[in-house]
Amino acid sequence: MTQIHLLGRRHLIAGIASLAAVSADTRAEAVAANGPASPPKSTPHKIVYQLNKADDAYQEAIFNSISAMLTKYVDDVAIAVVAWGPGLHLLAKAPKRPVPKLYQQRVRSMAESYGVRFIACGNTMHTIGWTQADMLDFVTVEDVGAAAVMELQEQGYAYLAW
Repeated sequence: MTQIHLLGRRHLIAGIASLAAVSADTRAEAVAANGPASPPKSTPHKIVYQLNKADDAYQEAIFNSISAMLTKYVDDVAIAVVAWGPGLHLLAKAPKRPVPKLYQQRVRSMAESYGVRFIACGNTMHTIGWTQADMLDFVTVEDVGAAAVMELQEQGYAYLAW
C-alpha cells in the first residue's frame, strides 16, 4: 500500500472513532435528560433476563452476561431485566435484604449509560408492600413480572434464565 493510502485510512478510522465518541456522549446526555429510551424497532438483537434470586454470585453472573452482550453488540442490542421475588430487592431504594451498593451502582450505570431496561414485578411489590416510589428512579413497574417476560418474548426478545 502507498503511504497516501495508509494515511487516508488512518484519518478515516480516526474520524469514525470521533463520531462514535460524540454519539456515545449524545446518547448518555439524552438518557440522563429523558431516561432510557425504548429500543428502536429495528434493533437486531433483543434479550430479556430473569432476575429472581438475591444470591450475589447469581446476580454477578447476570451483570457479566449483560456486559458481554453490550461489548459484543454495542448499540445493536436491546436488553431488559425483569426482577421478581428475592431479586426485586436489587431495584429498591431501601432493600429489605442485603444488596451490595456496588450492585446498585452497576444497575444504575447499565440503565443510564447503556439503556438497559429494568422492570420490577408489581405482584412481588404488592406482596412486600412497596409502590413505584420505593423503586430506583429508572425502574419500570409491570403488574406481573412473568407476563412482562412473555410480552417481551412476543416482541422478539430471547429469554435467558439460569
